[in-house]
Amino acid sequence: MTKHPKYGSKEPRIIPRAKHNVTRAEFSRSALKVLYRLHEAGYQAFLVGGCVRDAMLELHPKDFDVATDATPEEVRALFGNCRLIGRRFRLAHVRFGREIIEVATFRAAAIGEHDDHHSDEEGRIIRDNVYGTIDEDVWRRDFTCNALYYNIADFSIWDYTGGFEDIKAKRIVLIGDPGKRMREDPVRMLRAIRFAAKLGFEIDDAVIGAIDRHAGLLPNVPAARLFEEFLKLFQAGKAERTFDLLRDHGLFREMFPATDEELGKDAGFMRFTRAALRNTDRRIRQGKSVTPMFLLGVFLWQPIRKLAAIRRSGEKMSESQSLALAAYEIVAGQQRRISIPKRFTVPMREMLSLQPRFEFKRGKRAMKLLDHRRFRAAYDFMVLLADVGLASKETAGFWTDVQTQSAAERAKSFEIGQPRGTGQRRRPRRRRRRKPARKP
Repeated sequence: MTKHPKYGSKEPRIIPRAKHNVTRAEFSRSALKVLYRLHEAGYQAFLVGGCVRDAMLELHPKDFDVATDATPEEVRALFGNCRLIGRRFRLAHVRFGREIIEVATFRAAAIGEHDDHHSDEEGRIIRDNVYGTIDEDVWRRDFTCNALYYNIADFSIWDYTGGFEDIKAKRIVLIGDPGKRMREDPVRMLRAIRFAAKLGFEIDDAVIGAIDRHAGLLPNVPAARLFEEFLKLFQAGKAERTFDLLRDHGLFREMFPATDEELGKDAGFMRFTRAALRNTDRRIRQGKSVTPMFLLGVFLWQPIRKLAAIRRSGEKMSESQSLALAAYEIVAGQQRRISIPKRFTVPMREMLSLQPRFEFKRGKRAMKLLDHRRFRAAYDFMVLLADVGLASKETAGFWTDVQTQSAAERAKSFEIGQPRGTGQRRRPRRRRRRKPARKP
């Protein structure tokens, strides 16, 4: 573990271009434009964090963060396509079409009573806008593997914390005292898990110990921020490995308490959850789209089913109605941990409430399910249940087949006779006789 030195007293290890494998070809043209303009204006300009790490690992970085001694206002003065964002951390965003290059000013520790730095009672940082030098900024970063600075002036890498060697050794090592750093920002626990899963790195024992001791701090993080972390954790192509690490260290329980309880009691639900995680990873590898709505529906399925059964036993309602009502209640409880936007909760509830309708395979109403706007998601969900033995394979096969059938074949499958337009002569309707009006 790297000890925190007196600020500014430690010189970086400067690794010249000839001694590392990071090349400008790995960085976007937009990021290089920002770096060069800052440098030409007389400011220090470095790429820092994950993009340098991923370039070293030949993982082709996609996000680029710039660190500089220019203040946010000075950055904005250089770029007409720049806007300043954030209260917790003041940042400059330089936009090139759809690409945004994030530019952060070097930060220092808060040592004056008037410094713009605030923490809550647990030590979590609420706001941190104390600017400093690169020698100070490095100690504000979380992990050594994310604390390498690529200098555009001479293409060298500056390493203050041993991150260069930790990347080579595939280690996740926290900068500073692990307990204090986790209390400052409990999301660092999730970041350690995410990097370990994504990169195939081992987590340092001191970091593991801090996670195990401070997992209970996770609910202190704003629920909206935890939703952002959920997306990063489970939509990066390593969802199953992430899931295992989160459960191993008690973090999944803090994020999805009702789900975690059911996973511990129901082997079928665990099989279903793993199948969904593998399916998500497979789709990402194949370049297919994924929606958080589907995986959230998987995580909450068993708690919703159990509550729906209770509601159905006490009140007269259909299975679909009870699932919709239970989904609303379970999601409301889940929102206290992770704030799920309405654009995901509404389609998720619809997807789950459609599940009982797959059992009906006769008549026009059954056939209309094919036209429902959530049919595809609900069908994929049902097929996944069937794959792990929690739904009928025969039912899954039926709904798979009817999707590719002609109109006539589909009508036959649903046993509703031949539809209009196929040449069959329709029997004329018999007119009903009107009853004669009563005489007054």
